[in-house]
Amino acid sequence: MKTLDDLRQFYNTTLICDLEGLERQRRKIVQKVTYVIVGAVCVAVIGFFFAMQSFQAAAPAIIISLVLCLIIGVVLYKILIRSYVAEFKSVVIERIVHFIDVNLAYSPKSCIPKSTFVLSKIFATKPNRYKGDDFVSGKVGATRIQFSELHAEYESGSGKNRHRHTVFRGLFFIGDFNKHFTGQTVVLPDTAEKLFGRLGRKLQSLNISRDQLINLEDPEFERHFVVYGSDQVEARYILSTSLMARIMDFRKKTGRKIHLSFIGSMVFVAASYTRSLFEPRLFRTLLDFEPIRQYFEDLQLAIGIVDDLNLNTRIWSKE
Repeated sequence: MKTLDDLRQFYNTTLICDLEGLERQRRKIVQKVTYVIVGAVCVAVIGFFFAMQSFQAAAPAIIISLVLCLIIGVVLYKILIRSYVAEFKSVVIERIVHFIDVNLAYSPKSCIPKSTFVLSKIFATKPNRYKGDDFVSGKVGATRIQFSELHAEYESGSGKNRHRHTVFRGLFFIGDFNKHFTGQTVVLPDTAEKLFGRLGRKLQSLNISRDQLINLEDPEFERHFVVYGSDQVEARYILSTSLMARIMDFRKKTGRKIHLSFIGSMVFVAASYTRSLFEPRLFRTLLDFEPIRQYFEDLQLAIGIVDDLNLNTRIWSKE
């Protein structure tokens, strides 16, 4: 596993030369974006002034003009940063991925397919809006992995009553567990029991959208997670004392809501984030080690799931 000292050496000897050229490009784009923002603000101020002068007659036209101005501004912004984002991901993110492990491939515009996301059974609600990027795949030791950022949503209502709800936003990981499961086991953050105690446990057992509630013999694990499965024996077989301890350590390490499932011969892991992980920070210099460290640690967290869950130790053979 690469360390921060390894990263700092890589940054100073290899990455910094390309970052200097990319930094000059970033500054030019910031200047252009600033012109766009100033222009949009000026149009908004002028529009507001005319609206105050003749509100009844001019208001609809001014409002439409302001909305069009906003749309044009957003489009211009996306056009201005498009090539920069592509080069940034090639120069920074792809190189950090290969620095961590040369056996991994990176595709900035690809993501875990929606069908695979649904197959994981982690989220009971199927999304009708789905997007993602920053797809990484390959082998870490003996374990095949893939992961990407995802943003899955569903829409409810129609017209003015239409609302978007987030199903999941964050990092979604898939790893080979080297064991074929006949059933399915899902491990979710436990919120009901924390809030309602024994009543919460009863409510969990009545969850009709899930398989049967799995009762485990680890009170600490059950304080943080609730487990559903189609096979009580297999679920306990999968969630050994060692694996439960590793999942607890991983949860503590990430400080995030962690969801897992074991289906087919795969383990699925979803770690929730509210921020984009591998996008450039346009208004922050690239000649600073701190953001590079953050990209590295986010990638290392995903790739490190192999070690965190001990996936390379082949204690079973596939049937």
